[in-house]
Amino acid sequence: MKIIGTGSALPSLSVSNDMLAAFLDTSDEWISTRTGVKHRRILSTETLFDLATQAVEQALEQAKLTASDIDYIICSNLVNIYATPSFSSILQGRIGAANCPCLDINTACTGFVYALDIADAFLKAGKVKNALIVCAEEPSRIVDWTERDASILFGDGAAAAIVVPGDDLRAVYLSTTSNIDSLYYQRKLEFNPFVKRKEYGKPLVMNGREIFRLAVLNSISDINRVLDTAGVQKSDVKFYVLHQANMRIIEAIRQNLGEPEEKFPHNLEHYGNTASASLPILLDELNKSNQLQKGDILVLSSFGAGFATGACVLHWSGN
Repeated sequence: MKIIGTGSALPSLSVSNDMLAAFLDTSDEWISTRTGVKHRRILSTETLFDLATQAVEQALEQAKLTASDIDYIICSNLVNIYATPSFSSILQGRIGAANCPCLDINTACTGFVYALDIADAFLKAGKVKNALIVCAEEPSRIVDWTERDASILFGDGAAAAIVVPGDDLRAVYLSTTSNIDSLYYQRKLEFNPFVKRKEYGKPLVMNGREIFRLAVLNSISDINRVLDTAGVQKSDVKFYVLHQANMRIIEAIRQNLGEPEEKFPHNLEHYGNTASASLPILLDELNKSNQLQKGDILVLSSFGAGFATGACVLHWSGN
C-alpha cells in the first residue's frame, strides 16, 4: 500500500491548562511538566462525525479522488454516541461513498497502524483499489472531569488517509498482551431483569506508572523489530512518528533509541492525547507542511489499552 492523501480536523474549542485549573486541583505548571500538554481541543458545538467528514474531504481532495471512488472504509474509534450502527457506516452516508463495505475497529490508540495493516492485506488480495482509513476519537467523553488524573491528558480529533496499491509499507509488527487493569473504560449496559450480578460503570481508569513502563518498553522493542525486518538503520529514518500520549514517554523512547530530537515531531502540547487519531493527525501536519519528501523513511509507533502496540516502517512516496 501507499498513502496518497491525508486530512485532519480538530474541534474549534481550545481548552488551556489554566481553564482546567479553574475547576480542578491542578495548574499549568503541574500539567505541563508531567505531560507536555498545554492545550487540548474539545468537542462542544461540533460532532465527531463533523470532524471525520472534514478530515475525509481533505484526504480525498489531496488524493484527487471522490467519495464514489472509495471501495472500503476502515474506521478506528473507541466510543461514540452510537453502539450500532457502526461509525464507518454512518460516515459512509455523510461523505456519499455509496455501497462500499465498512468496518469499525477498536484497538485503542494503536488503531491507525492496525488499519494500515488491514488495508495492506485487502490491497494485496486484490479486493480493494482505494481504501479510506479514518481515526475519529472523542476521549473527552469517557474521562472523569472532576479528577485530574486522566481528564488533563486527552483531546478530541479526527484524521483520514487514502491508501492505494503500492509498496511503501516495508515492515509492520502488531501485538496485544491482555492487560485490562492498567487502562480501561467500563460502560454500564441497559437494565435487564434477568441479570443477577452487580454491574458497574466507570470513567476511564489509568495506572500511569504501568502505562509509562509498557509504552516505553513495547515501543522500543517494536521499533527495533520493524527496523530490523525492513533492513533499515536508525540513522536512515527521517521521522519517528509516535503516538502523542505524553512527552515524557516520547522522550524516554527517543533517548533509548539514541536519535536526535528533530526526528521526533510532536503536537500534543496543542491537542493533548487524541487516542488513535493522534498519529495520523501528526502525519497529516507533516504532509501538509511539506516536511515529507518522496523517498523519506518514516517509523510509526503507537500503544494503547489492551495492552495493544503497533509499529511500521513506511517509505513515503506521497501522491
